[in-house]
Amino acid sequence: ELLAQKRKSEATIIDQRSTAQVKINNCKELTKQKDKLNKNRKRAAKEVEIYDKLAFIFSKRGIQALIIENTIPEIEEEANLLLHKLTGGQMSLRFVTQKDQKTGGVVETLDLIITDGELGERKYELFSGGEAFRINFAVRIALSKLLARRAGARLETLIIDEGFGTQDEEGKERLIEAISAVQNDFKKIIVITHLDDLKELFPSRIEVIKKRGLGSIATVS
Repeated sequence: ELLAQKRKSEATIIDQRSTAQVKINNCKELTKQKDKLNKNRKRAAKEVEIYDKLAFIFSKRGIQALIIENTIPEIEEEANLLLHKLTGGQMSLRFVTQKDQKTGGVVETLDLIITDGELGERKYELFSGGEAFRINFAVRIALSKLLARRAGARLETLIIDEGFGTQDEEGKERLIEAISAVQNDFKKIIVITHLDDLKELFPSRIEVIKKRGLGSIATVS
């Protein structure tokens, strides 16, 4: 009986040892898994950091802002040369790329501020149709020239679709002068207008007349 008890105790110990060994093996396996997960977590955290940096670099506050900052002085200079011709030196423009926040700090923006010789600085949105057209014209020509220089190419075609109707007589004259001033920068300039007094100012014209039953007829002169 005593021997039987010893054998039973021995069997119990063996079972307990086996169970303990299984638990030890499980712990070792879990430790390996934990180490692997930690490595994966660190790698993932590093990748997140890299992607966060890339997201910032390619955001409006990163490369885009840097490119804009580097090109704005050139655009302003070119646009102001033309805008002075269009307004008799009465207007100039500048771009604002940052503005203060009420909560502190600054935020990226792109505002166009116009200085008027009579009324001082105003935002672009506050100008009349005729004034806004001249501002648009100056900025677009400046952008076109900048892009052409960066590409190492000549500007081929400039198309001006209306806009003259918003100008007074002096504005029309200045706009014609501005077109003449930039004609050497373009291979061809096309002006679309319905104003008869302006048609005569251009050496070559394509007149489109709509006739009932015949559609539109174009004549070149």
